[in-house]
Amino acid sequence: MVYWPHLYLLVFVLIIWGLEKLFPRFMERAEENLLVLILTAIMLVSFGQVIARYGFNTGWSAALEFNMVAFSWLILLGMGYGIKIGLHLGVDILLNAVPNKVSKILSLVGALAAMFYGLILIDSVWLGWLGLGLNAKGGAIAYWLKMYKVHIGAEELRYPEYLQQVFGMQPRVHRWVLLLVLPVGLAMLAFRSLQAFWDILTNKRAMLISGHEAEELVAEHKDALKD
Repeated sequence: MVYWPHLYLLVFVLIIWGLEKLFPRFMERAEENLLVLILTAIMLVSFGQVIARYGFNTGWSAALEFNMVAFSWLILLGMGYGIKIGLHLGVDILLNAVPNKVSKILSLVGALAAMFYGLILIDSVWLGWLGLGLNAKGGAIAYWLKMYKVHIGAEELRYPEYLQQVFGMQPRVHRWVLLLVLPVGLAMLAFRSLQAFWDILTNKRAMLISGHEAEELVAEHKDALKD
C-alpha cells in the first residue's frame, strides 16, 4: 500500500493548523476569499456563456466542465468551512430539550461522527485495523492516486498553449489536478470536526450545527403571524 499521499495530507493539515495559530485573521479571510473566488468564477463563466451563446452564437466548450469542477471544489472546501464557523443547519430540538451536560455529550458525539465520516471517505482501509471483521478498502486517496498514475486528462479543460509548448505538457488538464480537492476537502472536514470537538469540550462553542434559522425567521415575522 502507498502511504506518501497520507503523509502529505497530514503535513498539509498541520501547516494549516500552524498558520491559523500564527495568523488567525489572515487565514480566516483567505479561506473565505477562496470560496468567494470560486463562486464568483462560476457566476462569471455562466453569465459569459449566456452572453456568448445568445449574443454572438459562440461560447467556451469547456464551460460546463469548468463549472462542474468548480462547484465540486466549492462543496468540498465549504464542508469544513461550514463546520468551522457553525454554518451547517441542523435540528437542535433534542439538544435543547435535554440537560446541558447531555447536550454537550451529544454534540461531542456529533463532532466525532463528522470527523470519522471524513476519515472513512479519505481512506477506509484503517477500519480493518479495529478488529471488527471489516474488510473495507478504497476511498478518496485511492481514487486520486489511480488518476495520478494513469494521467488521464479532462474532457474539455485544456492547459494554455504556452504551457504546452514550454513544458511539453499534454493538452488536457490532468484529472488528478482537478480531483486534488477530494482528499484535501475531506481532510479539512475531519480537521474542522476535530477542532469543533475540542471547542465543544472546552466550552468555546455549544454545538456543531447552527439550528436556530427557523427561530430567527419566526421572530422576524412574528408581527405578520399575529395578523
